[in-house]
Amino acid sequence: MWNKHPKALPYLFLSEMWERFGYYLMIGIFTLYLKDVEAGFAMTEKEASDLYGTFIALVFLTPFIGGLVADRYWGYRTSIIIGGLFMGVGYFMMGIHNTTILYIAMTLVIVGNGFFKPNISTLLGNFYSKEEYKDKKDEGYNIFYMGINIGAFICNFFGAALQILLGWQYAFMAAGVGMFVGVLVFILGTKYYKGYDEKKGTQEGDMPFYKIVLFILVPSVVFGIIGWLLKGVTSATNPDSYIFGSDSTDAFIFACIPVIFFYSSLYFKAKPADKRPIGALLSIFAVVILFWAVFKLNGSALNTWADRYTDREITGTTKTVFNGLKLSKEIEFKKDSVELYDASFRLQKENGRVMKVVDYPIYFRNVALEKRPQENTKITIWATNLSQSINPGWVIILTPLVVAFFTFLRGRRKEPSTPTKIAFGLLISALSVLVMVAAVKIGANGTEKVSVWWLVANYGIITIGELFLSPMGLSVVSKLSPTNITSLMMGGWFLSTSIGNKLSGVLASLWDTYEDKTDFFWVNFSLLLFATALMFVLLKRLNKVMLEKGIK
Repeated sequence: MWNKHPKALPYLFLSEMWERFGYYLMIGIFTLYLKDVEAGFAMTEKEASDLYGTFIALVFLTPFIGGLVADRYWGYRTSIIIGGLFMGVGYFMMGIHNTTILYIAMTLVIVGNGFFKPNISTLLGNFYSKEEYKDKKDEGYNIFYMGINIGAFICNFFGAALQILLGWQYAFMAAGVGMFVGVLVFILGTKYYKGYDEKKGTQEGDMPFYKIVLFILVPSVVFGIIGWLLKGVTSATNPDSYIFGSDSTDAFIFACIPVIFFYSSLYFKAKPADKRPIGALLSIFAVVILFWAVFKLNGSALNTWADRYTDREITGTTKTVFNGLKLSKEIEFKKDSVELYDASFRLQKENGRVMKVVDYPIYFRNVALEKRPQENTKITIWATNLSQSINPGWVIILTPLVVAFFTFLRGRRKEPSTPTKIAFGLLISALSVLVMVAAVKIGANGTEKVSVWWLVANYGIITIGELFLSPMGLSVVSKLSPTNITSLMMGGWFLSTSIGNKLSGVLASLWDTYEDKTDFFWVNFSLLLFATALMFVLLKRLNKVMLEKGIK
């Protein structure tokens, strides 16, 4: 596999694998940590989902500036190393139980990802500019994407074991170690980057950096503050009304306005030869926002589904194996009435402190009567965050099959264009949501737990959609971007991811407002179906631009 690709690919593959090990370990336990009454911050579902959405949105917003700095000043190698070190320190600090330090740690991760994420993807694309590798670019990004998901798969087992054995802090420290290993591997491949890591500098017609600060970054901060302070129209039933749902959401949406304006200006100010490719990329960026809004529910709403609505009890050999690996824990079924199950969800806030109402495992709240254990006996359940390994596990299994499928079509000259792959990726992702609609029906709208196989099936289908879309998105940016703003346009791809991530947090924060949980998933299905229709409408124009550039 490797001998048909640039020699730098294994180093970039392993660097990204370890970087994603750290990131997905952290993100897999993040909302669980925030909601933990004993050792976390005792946040409600809405509070945790809102902070989660804002965090992952900002994580993917900063590649805009990170790509710009790498293109003009630092180059890709320096930017990647600095970004990785920032993220590693942030992960180490995240487990310190202090609100101020938590926000400092999140800031380090946000800034670090801005320098790491777009530039390692752009550096990879640079190697495929050579004629001998041009037709293997999509395949190269698929292999690279598999590295991401190997890290994302294995990390949750470490996170679960360390959290159960030693606590949250040690799990976050493991994320930091993973990040530092990724930086080390990247440095070891330095000799292969020569000639592909050159900074491009400021080109004729580029907006000077001071103007970007004055006219984009400063306005973003100002708009964000305005969004934070601005309230919506209040009512008797909702006196704390917000325009988009919460202070942080208002601030984020307002802060994005100057950045979106900047990317729009790239189109209007572009040279005639660059105008259509930039316009095509901006169209794709806009459409995939809705994909990320639904896909990123894996760390919030679907994590909640695994925690509350999935049957996680294990017995026999499975129990022995999971106990041996420290991936499970025992919980006791106590005597008392069913009212205690619901009471265990309720929290009282007194004098700024969150107090427990009932010290009782919420797992039993929706266990069917005939399946409940005898009073005062214990059962063993697997750790919730292990469900976060289902999606990357599918990626590892399916990536070789998807690569082989497209290689077969390429050999017969029937391989679809990259935009066509993205369109079908959206359609397949929409179909995955129907699995969760069925799961809600089977579980009688959450009153009974359902098999984990519903999550496995949902993740399996959306993973196919993801493989058609996400690595193809990285590839199309590399193919269509003008050479002097490649990393900046990669930042645009991550900007769309960022907005989608924030929308995902908004969707997840509404989970408890849906009495019928099928309505929650029907909303997600409708969003993806709309995105699919829009992409197919744009497809003819996008394919024409690709042909004009002499690429597929």
